[in-house]
Amino acid sequence: MHPLLAFIYFWRMLLGMKLPADAVQFLPEGTTPPKQLPQESEKPTEKVVERVVEKIVERPARVDKVSTATHHKDGALALLALLQREGRLVDFLREPLDGFSDGDIGAAARDVHRGCRKVLEQHLSLEPVMPGAEEAKVSVPKGFDPAEIRLIGEAKGEPPFRGTLRHHGWRVVDAKLPTLADGIDRNVIAPAEVELGA
Repeated sequence: MHPLLAFIYFWRMLLGMKLPADAVQFLPEGTTPPKQLPQESEKPTEKVVERVVEKIVERPARVDKVSTATHHKDGALALLALLQREGRLVDFLREPLDGFSDGDIGAAARDVHRGCRKVLEQHLSLEPVMPGAEEAKVSVPKGFDPAEIRLIGEAKGEPPFRGTLRHHGWRVVDAKLPTLADGIDRNVIAPAEVELGA
């Protein structure tokens, strides 16, 4: 007998419901099938058992979920790949600058800046965390979020705090990163380039 049918018939017997004729043959010798309960009590119980069985039978296959950490890592690598492709950011940051003049570094930085700015404008909408010009006097309200406002120096007493805005911070309002295709090694942020025939 199929294990699922055995499970169903077990519950039918336990709840005092009538067994189908083909199930009676599997009872041990000398055992009589349980008598059927009155018709009124059978139907609600049968419905409950049928619903439980339907959930077991129709349960979808387990789908492995990608962990949040993996998802964030993949997104960070995708953004880094975009910054490398458009602005050669990784090349610039990995290059030792000791042997170059300030003029050479400035010229290279201009190209990196142009490409990286393009990526930010195309894929991220940003806004200042705290509006206002740098060096302006500002007030930090009571109950402020430390993830949004970092206090520099010694905080005395209770908020609100008064101080000078050194940087207004940035908040991502919208991110439109490209969908990552399956089967691609996300750790490769820039493929090696080989020019043939050279």
